[in-house]
Amino acid sequence: MSYNDEKEFPLGKLTTLLALLHKSPAGHEIKKELTNRGYRFTVGRVGAMDLNKVIASIETNAKSNDIIDGESYREVHALYHSILEAVQGVGRGTVQFGEILRTVGLTYSIVRGEINSPGYSGEWISICIYGTIGAPKKGFEHDALGFGFNHI
Repeated sequence: MSYNDEKEFPLGKLTTLLALLHKSPAGHEIKKELTNRGYRFTVGRVGAMDLNKVIASIETNAKSNDIIDGESYREVHALYHSILEAVQGVGRGTVQFGEILRTVGLTYSIVRGEINSPGYSGEWISICIYGTIGAPKKGFEHDALGFGFNHI
């Protein structure tokens, strides 16, 4: 399996595939492709009823794995907007979890890299969040997916 066609597998698609397949044999191939393109990436997990804990987990992971420079307002700002966009997908537009008795168990991927195509030149950051959301009772949750993409 080869992922050399950047049009077929752009940064956003690779971010999504990484979140979904990171533990599978295909995940190894995706990581190789991200590395070959010079992208920085990480995968993490978080479970919470509090949106702030989800955001903090993703932000901490991005900083501690050198995806962003925590001292750069521009980079933190791009990350934050990508997180909010992805969380809106998971929550179906509602960015409340615990306040309305919903809990999440999520895996997320963060990818940062250069895009050199018309209209997208420069560095971008993308986040994909995949997992379950629902009432805090086993069997009362369902799958959810969210994606965020922002220029740095």
